[in-house]
Amino acid sequence: MKKLPYYLLFLIAFSYVSCSNESIEEIVADVEEEVEEEDNNEEEEEDTDITSDNPCDFDLLSIAANSTVTIDCLMDLEGKTINLPANVNFDFEGGDIFNGTLVFSGGYIDGRLLNFDLETQGDVMLKSPTFMFTASRWENIVQGQTTSDIALQNTAEFEKLMFRIKDMGGTTFKTDVFDAFFEITKVTSTTANQNFYASVEAVNIPSDFHLKMSDNTHLRTFTAESGIENGVILAVRDVDNVIVSGGNLYGDRDKRVYSPEDVGLEGTHLFHIHASRNITLDGINFINGSKGGLNVYSLGFSFNPDYIPTTKVTIKNCLFKNNRRMALAVTDGRDVTIEGNTFIDSGQPSANSDGGEVGYAINVEAYRRRDANGNLVENEKAFDIDIKNNTEINSRVGFVSVHIGQQVTVQNNTVSTRVVYSLASETKILNNTFVANSGSDEQFAIFAAGEGETVFDNEIAGNDISGYNVGIATDTKDVYVHDNEIRDCEIGLQMNDTFDSDFEGNTISANNFGIGLTNTACDNLNIMNNDITAQGFHIKFSNFNQKDDDLNNMINIEQNNFFTTKKVSFSTANGVIFKNNEVVGGIEIGNSSNISIINNQKIEPAASDGIRLYGTHENIVISNNNIAEPDASQYNCIKNNSENPAEITLASNSCN
Repeated sequence: MKKLPYYLLFLIAFSYVSCSNESIEEIVADVEEEVEEEDNNEEEEEDTDITSDNPCDFDLLSIAANSTVTIDCLMDLEGKTINLPANVNFDFEGGDIFNGTLVFSGGYIDGRLLNFDLETQGDVMLKSPTFMFTASRWENIVQGQTTSDIALQNTAEFEKLMFRIKDMGGTTFKTDVFDAFFEITKVTSTTANQNFYASVEAVNIPSDFHLKMSDNTHLRTFTAESGIENGVILAVRDVDNVIVSGGNLYGDRDKRVYSPEDVGLEGTHLFHIHASRNITLDGINFINGSKGGLNVYSLGFSFNPDYIPTTKVTIKNCLFKNNRRMALAVTDGRDVTIEGNTFIDSGQPSANSDGGEVGYAINVEAYRRRDANGNLVENEKAFDIDIKNNTEINSRVGFVSVHIGQQVTVQNNTVSTRVVYSLASETKILNNTFVANSGSDEQFAIFAAGEGETVFDNEIAGNDISGYNVGIATDTKDVYVHDNEIRDCEIGLQMNDTFDSDFEGNTISANNFGIGLTNTACDNLNIMNNDITAQGFHIKFSNFNQKDDDLNNMINIEQNNFFTTKKVSFSTANGVIFKNNEVVGGIEIGNSSNISIINNQKIEPAASDGIRLYGTHENIVISNNNIAEPDASQYNCIKNNSENPAEITLASNSCN
């Protein structure tokens, strides 16, 4: 009997004192009896061993209606079909029934009596909604290395058994020691439509069902022929309320042969969630998928009346390891949660295969297009996706790519590569920890890209980033980048063709540039309230806003703190307001236009001028700045070496 912890007994007893006349001893005894009964029931459900070798000494023809038969012996039906009277029940007690058919008219049968050699027909239910699959009792499902034909039979029979259990009232299908191959690339349809549909040819799981696998359950892809581009072991297709937990799914990544024409697309998946609702995958190991691990998508196009979207999906506590191309794809789905998973070596080359295309652990990519009139047509939709508390290690390209998606949140993950988005809206990258792979040259931790009317209201905030070439890079519009900590990176923030965006409250410690904008154009940027410690330049602007279309652009740099004795540099730059900042170090302006250096509270140069101007300028304003006089006599608070000083306005600057 299971013993209850002392403190639990105390709480239970205390809760009954004021509302029961029973003694504490009686209460504890009742609770312990209930726990013992639950434990015994669980053990009984999982005890599927046939312990009897004695033939039964009765036959079923004499069974009366409404009776219960305990099977503690071996009953050979001798190939006969037995029509049972109404409401006959069969209990398991170490015996077996085989070699025939039972036709029920009501009643139940204990699931431990089911086997490949016993057919049940008619109106019958399982005694318990939990069915324990024991592989040795199902000889029509063959374990171990086998042929394509037998692996194809495995696919059909394993699916058939789950649907049989569902039809008999089963809701949980448990497996333990089981290791089998499944052929998933052959068309089995006997209709005129001979097209291949991966989620049809897979082992399908019915609605309102829990496939509960143990660590000892291994489902394997039978090695596909060269050139095959689709297939999947397990699938849910247009069903509701399914849980799949535990177990190991293996692909044929390093066993198959890829054709010479392969451009990285060949291979098969391990699981498909196709046009289904309220689906949970929990604690599954996805290993060596040759096309990928998991694909989430829908039936039909979003603008058609027969469209069936996938909704309310949870993928949690799973391991995705060494999957080619990508670990997990969402091409059409909404209300998707990806939580607490581990992604290892996604898209990396392995022993006998390259990494395929993509190279991200998670890829969100809905298909859409423009019609002949230029109108946006959304064939697929991927939105309301929450990717949180996952760990990513050593993906070939990156952790998450939100290529086309809406309302995607990537939060509280531990990442060794990068997160990117391109054609995204309302997408948020929040509170993640990025630590670049040791010894690798990771280009950036976060890259925000994309333009046009479908890119808006995106946010990058609260991330801790260390060890990258660039902490955060942007080539986009309408993004709010704030309160990130960027350490031990060559460049903290790098903006390229970025518009209508705010960069605020970030803390940057850079080995080279704090903020870099070179060979690019930006407009309507606010860079405010950031703390920057740089070993090269605080800010480096070069060849900035130089094209004719960019001459009216303007960005604002305000209320920032620059802590090292490095420079703020504007070289061949146009359209900058630099105001109300505190600068340890100097400012230099060369060959620039429309630059305003105003109201800066502190400029403290060390081995440089406070503000130095050189080259040719247009419309430069330097006013109301508080400049500390350099210690070295060769430096000045303001050194104006401009070739056209008339373009320089100097007013009300202090030199102390």
